[in-house]
Amino acid sequence: MTNSETKPILYSYYRSSCSYRVRIALNLKNISYSQEIVNLLKGENKTETYKKYNPKGEVPALIIDGKTLVQSVPIIEYIDDTHQYKPRLLPEDSYKRYQARMISEIIASGIQPLQNNSVLKRVGEEKKTEWAHDFIKNGLDALEKALEESAGRYCVGDEVSIADCCLVPQIYNARRFNVDLTPYPIMTAIDERLSHIPAFKQAHPNQQPDFPGEEK
Repeated sequence: MTNSETKPILYSYYRSSCSYRVRIALNLKNISYSQEIVNLLKGENKTETYKKYNPKGEVPALIIDGKTLVQSVPIIEYIDDTHQYKPRLLPEDSYKRYQARMISEIIASGIQPLQNNSVLKRVGEEKKTEWAHDFIKNGLDALEKALEESAGRYCVGDEVSIADCCLVPQIYNARRFNVDLTPYPIMTAIDERLSHIPAFKQAHPNQQPDFPGEEK
């Protein structure tokens, strides 16, 4: 097989927001891929074997087109750039593309890093839920405000975009930490619509091969 004919391999963990985003994007583009599970709770991401794929010891890593890609947002942009058919995850319109990237950054840079496993371990078991809850709520406040301008059926107008790939995993995490989502009617309505799209259903943590059957 040539590099272009080899099935992509996604190094993933079922509950990782970043892995979840990339699974959604691959599904939306109808790209068949296989998964290699990296158990974050067992520290498999910190092994020298895995760090050959992602030197920072994070998931995901995606092997595609003979290349190894890391960092979920640039991975999604690469997927969209190299598979230029609908849905376009980065809108053609410049301002809508800005909005999609801005919403993605609020989530990927402003919320998710503050509630991931490595941070919560440092915060400690006693305070981790309160910590995650506070930072998620602060970020969702800003996100709901942004969606007041950008949203249609989805985060940016009526077409699915990279912003939706980022939104759904963040809502999943908000529910994990028992954040009250009542103040966020726009994003919860979008999340509900997206939940019926097969690409999002198939990417859900409870559909992954390493899902343990109950949250841990």
